Amino acid sequence: METKLLRIAELAKSDPKMKFTSLAHLLNKLALAQCHHELPNRKATGINGTTKEQYSENLEENIEELVSRLKSKSYRPVPVRRMYIPKLNSHKKRPLGIPEHEDKIVQKGITKILNTIYENDFLDCSFGFRPNRSCHDALKILNFYIEKRSVNYVVDVDIKGFFDNVDHKWMMEFLKLRITDPNLLRIMGRFLKGGYMEDGKKYKADNGTPQGRPPKKDPKNTPR
Repeated sequence: METKLLRIAELAKSDPKMKFTSLAHLLNKLALAQCHHELPNRKATGINGTTKEQYSENLEENIEELVSRLKSKSYRPVPVRRMYIPKLNSHKKRPLGIPEHEDKIVQKGITKILNTIYENDFLDCSFGFRPNRSCHDALKILNFYIEKRSVNYVVDVDIKGFFDNVDHKWMMEFLKLRITDPNLLRIMGRFLKGGYMEDGKKYKADNGTPQGRPPKKDPKNTPR
C-alpha cells in the first residue's frame, strides 16, 4: 500500500485538480492487517467491547471477512459508543465517540488515503489534526513570528460546536472535488451516518461527526 500511496501523493501534488477514481481497492488484506497492528493496545472499546487482543486471536480470518464485506459493499460501521471527558477550563464535558476495533482499522486505512491526497492541498501554516505536526510545532512557528516579525495583534478564534454541526452533504460534496471513487465515498458516508449509542439507546446522525480520530501509530505495537 505504501508504494501506491507514494504514487498517489505524487499525482496529487502535480495536479491540484486531479480527481482519483479508484482508491477503495487499497483497503486490501495486507493494508488492513497493517492498520490493525499499528493501532495501540489496551484502548477503550466500542459498543461490542472487542479489544485489539481479541480481534488478533483470529486475525487472518477476521481481516479476510472484513475485506469480503468491503468488496461486496455490505460493510457498515456500527454506531460509536459515546462517552464524555472533562472540557479544559470549563464545567462542561466533551463528547467522544469510541468506534469498534474493526471500524478503527477501516478508519485508519481511509485516513492514510485521505492524508496522501489532501496533505498536498493544505497550507503550510495549518497544523490541526495533521500527520507529523503537533501543537508544539505550531507554538514554535508562532514564537518565531512574535519574536522576529512585526506583530500588532493575535486573534484567537473557535468555531462553536463544530463537530456537532458538520453538514454531511457539504462534506461529501467537498470530498468529491478530489475523490470520485463511489466505493470509498460510500464507506465514508456510512461512517458519517453511523450514529452513536448512549445509555443503551441508538441515536441517528443526520449531521455532525463524533469527536475522536483513529489512534496514532504506536511503534511498540508495530511488528518488525
